[in-house]
Amino acid sequence: MGGESESFVGGYWSGFKGFWGEKLSFFENYTRFTKRDAPLPSWSSSDVDEFIASDPVHGPTLKTAREAATFGVTGAALGAVSTAAFAWKYSKSPHGAALSLLGGGVFGWTFGQEVANHTLQLYKLDTMAAQVKFMEWWERKSQ
Repeated sequence: MGGESESFVGGYWSGFKGFWGEKLSFFENYTRFTKRDAPLPSWSSSDVDEFIASDPVHGPTLKTAREAATFGVTGAALGAVSTAAFAWKYSKSPHGAALSLLGGGVFGWTFGQEVANHTLQLYKLDTMAAQVKFMEWWERKSQ
């Protein structure tokens, strides 16, 4: 132990940070849009539709990603309502029903996204690149 410059915990922590820094490096794609001096103005559905029509490469991918979001929202609504109703029916506990509503929403969203992933074959598409291209397009258009 005499020649080590870091403690066991310090070495473990730096390895942990390096591992997760590598796994979560995709967040860096969005930093130039999120850490701006002035935020980008909000956009509407017609702006997104205009981008989809104008970009033959990333437009269809962004359209598919938007369709996948409706799967997630539908799954969240179904999961939240069904689990909360089940909890309320059998326990009559308001806090249990509220927690079931939250948990069911999260699980339903996750299940809906998985259904969308397989149904729309999102695993074949680079949806993050399409979203970044849209943000770049919107940044240029809004200036």
